[in-house]
Amino acid sequence: MFTGIVEELGEVTAVENLGDSSRFRLRGPVVTDGAKHGDSIAVNGVCLTVVDTADGEFTADVMAETLDRSSLGALQAGSRVNLERPMAVGGRLGGHIVQGHVDNVGTVLERKPSENWEIVKISLPADLTRYVVEKGSITVDGVSLTVVDAGPDYFTISLIPTTLALTTLGIKQSGDPVNLEVDVIAKYVERLLGAGTEETAR
Repeated sequence: MFTGIVEELGEVTAVENLGDSSRFRLRGPVVTDGAKHGDSIAVNGVCLTVVDTADGEFTADVMAETLDRSSLGALQAGSRVNLERPMAVGGRLGGHIVQGHVDNVGTVLERKPSENWEIVKISLPADLTRYVVEKGSITVDGVSLTVVDAGPDYFTISLIPTTLALTTLGIKQSGDPVNLEVDVIAKYVERLLGAGTEETAR
């Protein structure tokens, strides 16, 4: 489990096409400290399994399913990425519960800079609209954020200087894809309420 609090702005150093998958090598001295084969690291909000580590870098295999359902397929050598290790048991839940399972991909629509923050408008796929509410939580490229405005096919987020400086959201431009993960609690509530309705109907 992750919290959506990015630990490090890393970099893709190599991408190897393996046909039905890809192998990524990524630089991240902070997240690789103590990491070993089989550990998990979130890359732009996608939970990946570490294959090996060396000199502040790690490799991870990314299956076709993940490449198709996330923005990782657009990464290339030199791309910057948000990196986070799983939360340790007993650690602080600084953001919200993040699984590292991307629900869909949105697109940056607009950026409105202000003196001390920036409002970013992102497209919202139709299958996710029911899970996104004003002042609720959403994960964008692995960053835990609060929804400012929830529209019919978009939502907005407000980015503080720290987020702009220390995550990829500071450099994303209009048209760029971003990974979206909605609050898993909303999905469980929906499933439970649906099951209760079905039982009552019987």
